Amino acid sequence: MGLFKSKDERRIEREMKIRQGMRAIEKSIRQQEKFSEDFIKNAQNAKKIGDDNQYQFIRGALKKTYAVKKMLERQLLAIRNAMLISQQAEASRQFATSMNEMAAQISQVFGEMDLTKTQAQWEKAVNQASNMEERMEVFLDSMEQSAISGGQTTAATTGVSDEEIDRMISADVLAQEKTEFGKLDQLESEIARELGAAKQKD
Repeated sequence: MGLFKSKDERRIEREMKIRQGMRAIEKSIRQQEKFSEDFIKNAQNAKKIGDDNQYQFIRGALKKTYAVKKMLERQLLAIRNAMLISQQAEASRQFATSMNEMAAQISQVFGEMDLTKTQAQWEKAVNQASNMEERMEVFLDSMEQSAISGGQTTAATTGVSDEEIDRMISADVLAQEKTEFGKLDQLESEIARELGAAKQKD
């Protein structure tokens, strides 16, 4: 089953084993502290009863206990420092992985970009737009020419000249102006009548 474990699963197992080792060392340190307390009490008793041999033996054991405790504390400190370095390395690894992913994505984006093809399509679109504008101008010119030629044909067949058409248009405008003036005169007369009626009531 261990062969099929993922990298994260194996990393978690390693961290668990390291923490178990740290807890074992911490437990050993506490034991050495307890041993030291017991040795100190025994040494005090040996000195109290005047047993110098036991006192010297206990003092040697106490010295060894302190040495073991100091060694265990150094081991624990080394593991803690190694864990910090490992965490720093993991952060750097994650950064490197993220940068690799970003670089691959950027490379893919630029790989998919074909600026030569894009430029060719743009130039083609601009040319088509220019051709369309030219065709539209030709079309409008053709419409205007058709309207003008059609108007001249009508004038030739009806015997009405452009000047006469212009006079007719002007006469129609004058007629419209007369009509508007007539409406204004009528409105002024109605207002005057209403004002006169109001004065009579007063």
